[in-house]
Amino acid sequence: MLSVVHHPAYRLDLASGRRFPVNKAARLAEVLVEEGLVAEGGFLEPEPADFAQLAAAHDPAYVRQVLDGALPPEAERRIGFAVTPAVGERSRAASGGTLLAGRLALREGAACNTAGGGHHAARDHGAGYCVFNDVAVAATALLAEGAVGRVLVVDLDVHQGDGTARIFEDDARVFTFSMHAARNFPARKARSDLDVELDDGCEDGPYLAALADALPGLIESVRPDLVFYNAGVDPHRDDRLGRLSLTDEGLWARDNYVLDACLSRGAPVACVIGGGYDPDIDRLARRHALLHRAARDARARSD
Repeated sequence: MLSVVHHPAYRLDLASGRRFPVNKAARLAEVLVEEGLVAEGGFLEPEPADFAQLAAAHDPAYVRQVLDGALPPEAERRIGFAVTPAVGERSRAASGGTLLAGRLALREGAACNTAGGGHHAARDHGAGYCVFNDVAVAATALLAEGAVGRVLVVDLDVHQGDGTARIFEDDARVFTFSMHAARNFPARKARSDLDVELDDGCEDGPYLAALADALPGLIESVRPDLVFYNAGVDPHRDDRLGRLSLTDEGLWARDNYVLDACLSRGAPVACVIGGGYDPDIDRLARRHALLHRAARDARARSD
């Protein structure tokens, strides 16, 4: 059975009408049980990331402001909502969840978090609905422990992983790969170690071809001890914040391809859900569940 990480703090009450579907992780957990991907009570609950873990990837002053619920209004506007202590706790839990998924992947080959993918958060600020960069927190912790020596970030959210790229721009131990819509947020892009920019309206075939052109050689050249895979579903043609045109079948093929490409080359994969902005939370959660099904199947194929 695939190990899946979930924390009760992923459920959070925010004012209605926001574009960020904060409770999709909670509905995703329900869907995973409904679809038989996780047994009732079978989720692994992480320890929320502590101050030291967060401050190793982010500026300590910024971390303290978040945890104290004391971010200035302009910093909250950049994120997109008020960062209350409850939001800070959710962000801590998501970061701890991605760290636990990384540890499990190292042991089992693949594991998933039902949240995570806060790739716009940079060292000293949050942005684009991202408070802490959970992948950066997890990668930094595992590198510091010596659990890994080389990390590959595969970010297939429709938006560039600009925060991740900036955090690791001077760290040769982490290779950042982002494949995203060229004309989407952020307007001012960072420089990942490898960026693949796609035209508006890119459909399944060209998308999968671009991925196949980049990923296998990247895994073989980087030779990562661990891959963090941001499997945002916002490249979907019906996503209200995406500019690409993937179908459910295209997302399914993408996730299977990434997992098989990594596991067949001996690279374990920790998966996070990334972006997805369909206003129908049930439909959105089932779209995110494709990742978990693909991870379960790919892990079984690799055994």
